[in-house]
Amino acid sequence: MANSGSAPGRCAACGRILPAQQGPGRVRIYCNASCRSAARRTRQAAARAAPRERDVKINLTNFNREGNVDNVPTETLAGSPPVLSRVIGAARVALDDVPSDSTLTPLGAVAVIRSLARVVEDGMREAVQAARQAGHTWAELGDLLGTTRQAAFQRFGRPLDPRTGAPMADAILPGATERAATLIADVAEQRWEQARAGFDQRMSAVLSAQALAAAWAQVIGTAGAYQGMGEPVAHQAGDYTVVDVPLHFEAAELAGRVSFSGTGQVAGLFFLDKP
Repeated sequence: MANSGSAPGRCAACGRILPAQQGPGRVRIYCNASCRSAARRTRQAAARAAPRERDVKINLTNFNREGNVDNVPTETLAGSPPVLSRVIGAARVALDDVPSDSTLTPLGAVAVIRSLARVVEDGMREAVQAARQAGHTWAELGDLLGTTRQAAFQRFGRPLDPRTGAPMADAILPGATERAATLIADVAEQRWEQARAGFDQRMSAVLSAQALAAAWAQVIGTAGAYQGMGEPVAHQAGDYTVVDVPLHFEAAELAGRVSFSGTGQVAGLFFLDKP
């Protein structure tokens, strides 16, 4: 659709008049990426603060988002929180051989939900690829997923290695996300030598246990007390597998980035502003 001749609009985030557009393309509604990000954060904050209409209809005292209840068993795991019960119910729809409530142990519940998470991740990848084939941009997908277009591409894109023509995602180091999460947990628990166990020669030389402790102290001094981590995401960058781990602190949201060499050793460790 052509934009030439259309009346100038105003930015949906800051209200400034937008520059006139020429030629085909989507109608511009934000000044720049900063306004787009600000609008996304506003939508996310509103979604967290306001109960959905269907939630109020279901239970006036529980504003947690309800899942799809079609074909989901109504039984609950004894003593389990409502969210856990709904996730286990969804797992019974999506997975085979989920134990009954009477035999499902807390550790078994973790295993079931982990298996469901893998199915959901695979489904998300297929859905994103379908959206891309339908003509949607990485910017649109990033907005929908609450992240940047680059982060969405790194997580779900399938770039080809120009040297080989093979998908770079196929070269991701097996187990990299679990290893990165373990490394970050070791740092947060001040197990400096355990955290350094997988370092390559260069990392070991430049980042001693004392230097690692000092770096973590600087992070805590800037972001506040460490509160937990989110789901790690891996992507391939040249010959390195890079894992970004969302990190939650008292006063900031950061990302721990762990780089693995082709031989599986830790070649880089960074604490960055969340992408």
